Amino acid sequence: MSNSISLNDLKSRDPSYLETIFSLANGHFGIRASDPIIGSDTAGTVVNGFYEISKIIYGEKAFGYADNNQTIVKLPDLRTINIYDNQGNKFDISNLKTESLNMNTGLLTSTYELSNNISGKTIELTVNSTLQQSDNQMVGLRYEIKPLSYSGNIKLTKHLNIVASVDTVGDPRRAKAVKTLEYQKDNPNSHQEILTTTTKKSKMSLQMAIYAKDSLEKEYDLSNGKVVFDVIGVVSEPNGKVSTNDLPSFEKIVNDSTNFWSDFWERSEVKITGDDSLNQALHFNLFQLTSSSGRDGKTNISAKGLSGTGYDGHYFWDTEMYMSPFFTYTNPEIAKNLIKYRYSILEDSKKTARAAGVDEGVLFPWRTIGGPEASSYFPAGTAQYHINADISYAVARYYRATNDEDLIKKYGMEIIIETARFWNSLGSYSKINGKDQFCFFDVTGPDEYTAIVNNNYYTNRMAKFNLGFAVELIDKFPEKATELGVTTEERNNFLKESKSIYLPYDSEKKINEQDDSAFNKPIWPFETTPKENYPLLLHYHPLRIYRYQVNKQADTLLADFLFDDITKEQLIREYDYYEKITTHDSSLSRSIFSALAARIGLKNKAYSYFMDTVKTDLIDLQKNTQDGLHIANLGGSWLTVVSGFGGLQVKNGSLTIANHLPDEWKKLSIRLQFQGRLLEINYLPSKIDVSILSGEPLKIIVDGVCRKDS
Repeated sequence: MSNSISLNDLKSRDPSYLETIFSLANGHFGIRASDPIIGSDTAGTVVNGFYEISKIIYGEKAFGYADNNQTIVKLPDLRTINIYDNQGNKFDISNLKTESLNMNTGLLTSTYELSNNISGKTIELTVNSTLQQSDNQMVGLRYEIKPLSYSGNIKLTKHLNIVASVDTVGDPRRAKAVKTLEYQKDNPNSHQEILTTTTKKSKMSLQMAIYAKDSLEKEYDLSNGKVVFDVIGVVSEPNGKVSTNDLPSFEKIVNDSTNFWSDFWERSEVKITGDDSLNQALHFNLFQLTSSSGRDGKTNISAKGLSGTGYDGHYFWDTEMYMSPFFTYTNPEIAKNLIKYRYSILEDSKKTARAAGVDEGVLFPWRTIGGPEASSYFPAGTAQYHINADISYAVARYYRATNDEDLIKKYGMEIIIETARFWNSLGSYSKINGKDQFCFFDVTGPDEYTAIVNNNYYTNRMAKFNLGFAVELIDKFPEKATELGVTTEERNNFLKESKSIYLPYDSEKKINEQDDSAFNKPIWPFETTPKENYPLLLHYHPLRIYRYQVNKQADTLLADFLFDDITKEQLIREYDYYEKITTHDSSLSRSIFSALAARIGLKNKAYSYFMDTVKTDLIDLQKNTQDGLHIANLGGSWLTVVSGFGGLQVKNGSLTIANHLPDEWKKLSIRLQFQGRLLEINYLPSKIDVSILSGEPLKIIVDGVCRKDS
């Protein structure tokens, strides 16, 4: 069944891995699918935007370095429950028997066989859990207990248990331990408990509550068969309070979740005919991507979403390049709120720019939760100035897909102007090939195995777009431009710089060069590098990696994917060259290689990379899914299908699609929204059918031919 996933669909039984795969979230908070009886160090609840800070300790600190870590807080596990027999012996041995996530309803069902070492008798525990999606502070938990070899009285106790944070070492992708928390527990009566967690440094607070209709401690008689114990959990907004008045029943929470996901799939469905396992994987990816996305304009999407605490819960450029495309074309309200989050941190981003010595504009933080830069390693962090243009590209993508001028005037245009001002101040003219060309020095592109270089192709190409889009908006909305302080001189500078930006090109290889020095370096000794030494970042000093041609992920090729502005022949040459030096140590890499391979007709490569992309977490390809899902890759799998195999692009304001259907598939169906219409596009081996399910007729370019569909 493509819209469910069960234990039998997975090869690994590692508890931390399963906690991640079966995690539930609603954009506000997430719950890992822990064993409710024995728990684990990785179990818990994660709240979007709730974090603690700690001083970054540098051996030698220089001016402008980031001051503080920001680390998402792991809160008590809402699934935990204690069960005792009639002698007071705790059932403390748990064996997971079955587990299934229904992606049509958002309901997770987990069944365990419980016993203890004293009596050896067994009972069966089934936990049904789901999160409310409309009022996103609620979780419904239903505990069903059945007699097996034990059928006497049992006692259930349900409390919010505080677990100490555990240090993790050796892997920079894992979260830091947070040990500066204060807790206050209140029990107003026997059927509710409220826990307030306060961070000592960031000065934030959050409340969690659990509620049972009769009592949080209750006795049952199993001699008559199965018993049911319902608990409703509540998680406040950061710095908010919970209310346990008029809480919904478990059934109402299930209905709310079911309605949300039904509406979601109506707008966002993707179906592959010919491979049920790929259908399942793709649905899993979209379900978890949407579950983890902030929807309030105050939060974003962290690298691990709300499925774990990896990467400290930070937001990166991943949102704009790999995740927001899905929302822009299926759930634009979420895409809008992701843009509003970036707008909300403009003031902090101005400070980051000034700290970097750039006198104008903003520099969005490379990694953050609350707004200030939290990257302690600037060569592969703050120096990735391209994040400014990535965010601007996402604003433009949203605008062209929705025609939402209100968003542009209230939020988007200021982002575009301030990022353009940054490029204007950062860059300088240099004489190259006899011409004055606008250049950017000492930058880092998406490939983090190459740092602090001159004229990174991706960065320069994105800055060119950013400046050009600023001019487009200034000309279209002159009153707003005046309000933002734009002068005619500034507008003309943006235009001149956009046209003059230097884009490195190697005339011998006839391809775009990743940066000014890229092709002067030796190629990494791939043939003598042991397989176990990947990812390279965990086994080699950065300075060693930087001396070679070796890519962690798509860099120049990502620009090729976004702009499609070179000939097919050149694209094939670039793909061939850069593929040979790319390790794919980043989970972001394979989706771009797949999509580009589909565009240029490399069907086998496109399909092979897609297979790895779509199942990255389900097969634990990167070997760290236990820390949380690779959320950007989930979005990347949709990009591969829709923009790679489906050829979706927007060119000159028109929706453009092309048929690159894999030979292994009989049919591909996708639903998306574009300029107020809901479309269904069906790709068959020899044709494309387009239906407009709602909205006016639309001009669409299909395999190079303009047609009007209705």
